Amino acid sequence: MAEVSEEKKTNFDVQEKMDGAEMFFEKNKKMVAYVGVALAVIIAGVVAYKMWYIPGQNQEAQAEMYVAQSLFDKDSMNMALKGGNYNGTTYTGLEDIAANYGSTPSGQVAEYMTGVALLQQGKYQEAIDHLENFSSDDIMLSVVSTGAIGDAKMELKETDEAIKYYLKAADKNTNTFTTPIYLKKAALAYESKAQYADALKLYERIQKEFSKSTEARDVEKYIQRAKTAGNL
Repeated sequence: MAEVSEEKKTNFDVQEKMDGAEMFFEKNKKMVAYVGVALAVIIAGVVAYKMWYIPGQNQEAQAEMYVAQSLFDKDSMNMALKGGNYNGTTYTGLEDIAANYGSTPSGQVAEYMTGVALLQQGKYQEAIDHLENFSSDDIMLSVVSTGAIGDAKMELKETDEAIKYYLKAADKNTNTFTTPIYLKKAALAYESKAQYADALKLYERIQKEFSKSTEARDVEKYIQRAKTAGNL
C-alpha cells in the first residue's frame, strides 16, 4: 500500500481541525453568541466611558474646582484643600475633587494641586502620595510634580530618593528653565552627603549646557565650593 505524502497528511490535518472547529461552533452556538454579545457590550461601554462619561465628569470637575483653584493661586492652601464657604459661595475642596474626579484631566490637576498644597503645609508623606497619583499629558506639570516629590523626600531626610527624583525631573523634559533648577537641587543634595564630585559634575553641566539660565549666573561659586570641599 502506497504511503500517504507529507502534503496530503498536512491537508488532512488542516481539514480535520477545520471540521473540529465547525463542530464546536455548531454545538456551542449559544455560548459563542453570548460571548460575542458580551464583548460588544464591553467595547461599547469603554467607548461610551471615554467619549461621553469622562468628558462630562471633567466638565463637572472644572466647575467645582473654580473657587478652590483661585484660593490655591492665592496661597490659601488650607481653604483650597478642605472646601467650605468663601464670599458666600459654598465650594468643594481640592482633596474631594481629586478623590471624586481622579479619572479626569481636571481631577488630576486637583491631585497635583493637593500634593503641592500639602507639601507647603509640611505634610510631606501625604504630599508624596498625591503627587505620585498624579498623571498628565502636560509635560511641565509632570516635571514639576516629579521635582516636588524630590522636595518632599529631602524634607523627610531621604536624600538619595530626593536626588533620584530631582535628576528624573531634570531630564524629563530638557529645557533652559526647569532642567538647571533640578540639576542644582540634586547637586546641593549631593553636597549634603559630602559627595562633592557628583555635585561638581552637575554644577559644571549647568555652566556648560545652560549658561543662559538663572542658575548659571552664580554657578561658578558652587563649582569652586565643591572643588574646595572635595579636594577636587
